[in-house]
Amino acid sequence: MTNSPISFNLSEELSRLMFSSNSENGLTLIRSIPELSVKARGNTLTIDGSLDKIKVVKQFIKVLNSRIEHREELEYADVRRVFRQLSNLSNAQADSDRESVFSDILATHSGRTVKAKTANQKFYINSIEKNTITIARGPAGTGKTYLAAAMAVKALKEKKISRIILSRPVIEAGENLGYLPGDLKEKVDPHFRPLYDSLQDFIGLSKFEQFVRQGIIEITPLAYMRGRTFNESFVVLDEAQNTTLAQMRMILTRLGYGAKMVITGDQTQIDLPNPMDSSLLVLHEILGKVESVKFVDLTSEDVVRHDVVRRIINAFDEYNSRERINNNERY
Repeated sequence: MTNSPISFNLSEELSRLMFSSNSENGLTLIRSIPELSVKARGNTLTIDGSLDKIKVVKQFIKVLNSRIEHREELEYADVRRVFRQLSNLSNAQADSDRESVFSDILATHSGRTVKAKTANQKFYINSIEKNTITIARGPAGTGKTYLAAAMAVKALKEKKISRIILSRPVIEAGENLGYLPGDLKEKVDPHFRPLYDSLQDFIGLSKFEQFVRQGIIEITPLAYMRGRTFNESFVVLDEAQNTTLAQMRMILTRLGYGAKMVITGDQTQIDLPNPMDSSLLVLHEILGKVESVKFVDLTSEDVVRHDVVRRIINAFDEYNSRERINNNERY
């Protein structure tokens, strides 16, 4: 125990998150920490116990207060996510790392701040900053595409690059764009909508359309990348699980001077006729030791959509594991 208990006087909004009738409120989470004695009265939270555990609670309250001050909407799923991340970091990383996990990256067009919400997301962002190529693998909702777009806009605003290139395999295996109606933009628009939405969130619709007209933002289907070189560009290849090894080699060799590339994909959502043709399944084996190429694996713990999405992903993973075991036993 510490020499004396430590008390926190909480704001009205933070008190709601801490002391509400919700079964997974902040107080319940704090009380789940071993080696702590926790008392709540009015808007005051009093804790006593291990200094290391108290540091976790202090940082937990600090992060929540910061988000409230930035007028972020906080739900109980957000509170649980913050608590899980800080609890997991407490034994493995220094206090300075816990401080930096939730630091701001960029402000959206509406003024909302964008930040890493998990330790893996922070690692992802750091990797993009430090490496030429970052390959992010993980399930839907982990922020792979959104954070890549944020870092691309950040690099553009800081004049580290002169244009943003967005690419993806628009028709999963063959990319037979000629059979679709309309011009190229009309053909690929539905496939690029997630990337459009992310970029418009950061720079607004008007600026986005202006940058597209000026060529500062370029939307390029993967089939049209061959023979080109991208200098001083931030290239984002989305849905990389639907690329073959030949396609992946082609886009990786498009990088020119001053360029950076982020490749994102989900190995559980391969749409190729033969899933084993996916480059994402063997890319680490090929590039794992190449300098300035970094792999980042995001998991269900990094899902920042509705909390039920994380549970759905875990349920599917458990089902797939059981099926693999059953199939092995059959043969």
